[in-house]
Amino acid sequence: MISALRRQFNHGFTPAKYLTFLRRIDDLCGTHVQFRLCETPCFFPKELIDRITRDGKELIRQLVHNAEYRQKSDEAVPAAFKVPNEAPRPMFVQVDFGLVREADGELRPKLVELQAFPSLYAYQGYLAQAYLEVYGLQNWASDLGSQTSANSTTDLKYFLSGLDTNSYRELLRRAIVAVHDPENVVLMEIHPQQQKTLPDFLLTEKMLGVRAIDIVDIKKEGSRLFYEHEGRRIPIKRIYNRTIVDELQRKNVKPAFDWRDDLDVEWAGHPNWYFRISKFSIPYLEHESVPKTWFLDRLDEIPPDLENYALKPLYSFAGLGVLIAPKKQDIAAIPADKRPYYILQERMHFEPVIETPFGGTKAEVRVMYIWLEELMPVLTIIRMGRGLMMGVDHNKNMEWVGASAGLFANAS
Repeated sequence: MISALRRQFNHGFTPAKYLTFLRRIDDLCGTHVQFRLCETPCFFPKELIDRITRDGKELIRQLVHNAEYRQKSDEAVPAAFKVPNEAPRPMFVQVDFGLVREADGELRPKLVELQAFPSLYAYQGYLAQAYLEVYGLQNWASDLGSQTSANSTTDLKYFLSGLDTNSYRELLRRAIVAVHDPENVVLMEIHPQQQKTLPDFLLTEKMLGVRAIDIVDIKKEGSRLFYEHEGRRIPIKRIYNRTIVDELQRKNVKPAFDWRDDLDVEWAGHPNWYFRISKFSIPYLEHESVPKTWFLDRLDEIPPDLENYALKPLYSFAGLGVLIAPKKQDIAAIPADKRPYYILQERMHFEPVIETPFGGTKAEVRVMYIWLEELMPVLTIIRMGRGLMMGVDHNKNMEWVGASAGLFANAS
């Protein structure tokens, strides 16, 4: 989006550099990254990133600080997964935006979805740094010329809120580990070695000493939880939860504890917020960045132009179950008791703002927040695509698409 940097990158790109980049990421993670990584990072004007992060903050606060919404969102938390001792606010929140060209010609961020659940907090900084180092981008901001102020620094940044590598690591340590010994904190997931997010799990252990533990390997004794490591029985005092309920149910995984148990454990991100701030929230939001959205069971009539809408299940990840331009028969096929768990959302047409050798490519910007003393945007995740959606299934056999990192020129 910063045209001078985009032209410079595209001109200097070689497949050999990309292969070096892929090898660097695998080496850093200690495992192969299974999802597709884009050939390029994205160069964003800081003003746009500031606008997006500000909009995300407004949306999160609109929900968390609204007592009426808090009460309404009780219905979003399934009784079987309602965890006691709920925190007054979420610790980790992701807000996804697409870039849409409005009728007045302005490019504006529009909400795709939001979720109070951890994302790739360890991995994403390593990814952005690898782009900088492998492609030699460290001092490229000096090439912006008149596009930045005279007081701009001469490097590209990827951390937000004035953070750097050390201060970000300390913030993440306080959020995940808090005051505990890292071995008494676990990253809890379903069969973590089989997850595509394994690189993030391994880097979390590398950064913080927190191990990824399979939820089926966690044992319960009274109100306390344990795991075993190298023949030792280690008590769990804090859980960094990466377990998605939808996957638990699909795979019929039965942990040794009940989510409703009053356990002697802290949560690094209380699980109830996964439901409270989610696609369930979107119909309640009032903001210029939010597309028109209805719960399917509260829809008075089906719009005649369904090609301009998307049908989405509330609690699925990675685009599972999403239908772009659904047919009336698709909606009719959803049983009445399932309709409260779907939304119909105005479809947004992302502007292909990233120039690549294969033409204009769309970018979806995820802002990652950590909320301790204050709600802080910390990093962005970028997904690039030219298909109907940004997921892998809609961008098969394409180049210059996939997961990427956002870089911006940071004014001093």
